[in-house]
Amino acid sequence: MIDIRDIFARRRTTFSFEFFPPRGPAGAEDLFHHIAELEQLRPTFVSVTYGAGGSTRQLTHDLVVRIRSETALDPMPHLTCVGHTTQDIDHILDRYAQAGITKILALRGDPPRDWDRHAQGDPYRDYRFAADLVGRIKDFNEKRRHPAPRGFAIGIAGFPEGHPDTPNRLTELDRLKAKADRGADFIITQLFFNNRDFYDFRERCELAGIRIPIVAGIMPITSIAGMKKMAELALGARFPAPLIRAVNRAGGDDEAVKRVGVHWATEQCRDLLDNRVAGIHLYTLNKSTATREIYATLGVKDSTGLL
Repeated sequence: MIDIRDIFARRRTTFSFEFFPPRGPAGAEDLFHHIAELEQLRPTFVSVTYGAGGSTRQLTHDLVVRIRSETALDPMPHLTCVGHTTQDIDHILDRYAQAGITKILALRGDPPRDWDRHAQGDPYRDYRFAADLVGRIKDFNEKRRHPAPRGFAIGIAGFPEGHPDTPNRLTELDRLKAKADRGADFIITQLFFNNRDFYDFRERCELAGIRIPIVAGIMPITSIAGMKKMAELALGARFPAPLIRAVNRAGGDDEAVKRVGVHWATEQCRDLLDNRVAGIHLYTLNKSTATREIYATLGVKDSTGLL
């Protein structure tokens, strides 16, 4: 399996997908049905989310290991540090290293909603920022605790529309640069619907001295309910007026809304490819149809990043 850092160094565009761990056996089997369909597209890697404060810690680990052992896909677990001790993080990294996982998306995360600060202590005690987690993973690599020669490749999150907790955009870039300087290898962005936001973000990163590859996060709209949920989860996603107008023309018809959403996401991807994006990361919501339709329209023949 080729190291993601080498793929980026060759300036090959990566294609990747994101899943979240289902909570029951039925959901797991349904997800694996979609994973089997998406496996045929040969993505460069796939990522698996991690709940607030580690609420899906074991589910995430189990799904990542199952993908690694039962498919040809290269999984990348998300890892958040809030609510975890350094001992917790080292234990998780050890388990992933022994399972043959070679990349981690390092995130700060948030405490679970039911976190009791007085009973359970300060959730930010060991890790206040994602940069601290990046530094810990880098230290893990340098101590050669991973069987792979270069250890984990480290991904971090970027926010083209701005981080919801950091209204000051200059401070936001300072914090992003701190993560890059501590040893991050690439950035995956939060979803966005206007490519101008991404290009501006990419240029601002360059001006700030952030030189690592930036992968664009794209989430196709597939329903009105999903669109509203998307705005809630992204904590302020901006929907351009032309997109809202097209969705409104669908008149509430779910299939028509999906066609609008897939077309919009496809055109975003086409424009990103024309403008030499380092990679495209599709948020699948554990389904395969929209992703397969985008691939078919774009005419992607191989998405391993080796073309």
